Amino acid sequence: MPWWEVTADPIDPAVLQRRVAVPGNGAVSLFVGMVRNVNEGRGVRAVEYEAYGGMAREELGRIVAEAAALAGTDQVAAVHRVGRLGVGEASVAIAVSSPHRADAFAGARHVIEEIKRRLPIWKREHYVDGCSEWLSGTEPPAATPCAPAPPS
Repeated sequence: MPWWEVTADPIDPAVLQRRVAVPGNGAVSLFVGMVRNVNEGRGVRAVEYEAYGGMAREELGRIVAEAAALAGTDQVAAVHRVGRLGVGEASVAIAVSSPHRADAFAGARHVIEEIKRRLPIWKREHYVDGCSEWLSGTEPPAATPCAPAPPS
């Protein structure tokens, strides 16, 4: 059964994998997006995600339903985290199981691509130099000088 959530809680990818694993499906595709320590050559110390509440949850539900139809399975789960995350923390996780790997891969790919394109969640990177910047979800950020952010 499809499952999705937008949450401030830490993400455990193994929970998603267990949600979609069923005996008749031989493939599970698990995607985990994590906060990295560098972006566009700038050192990153944290990322902050903000969402447009219920609208983000509803849109994620539509995306999951589309992936389920595409993959021919109802075993699709996706979660996106909001709030401040440190380097190495999971910001998004997607799991799709199906009888065959191609469908599982296609379903997971659809979810992450549509999250990036449609989900009303915004990302702000906090850099090691003290600056911070809101990023576009689909275009690479332009390098712009900024005044250091106040200490957090």
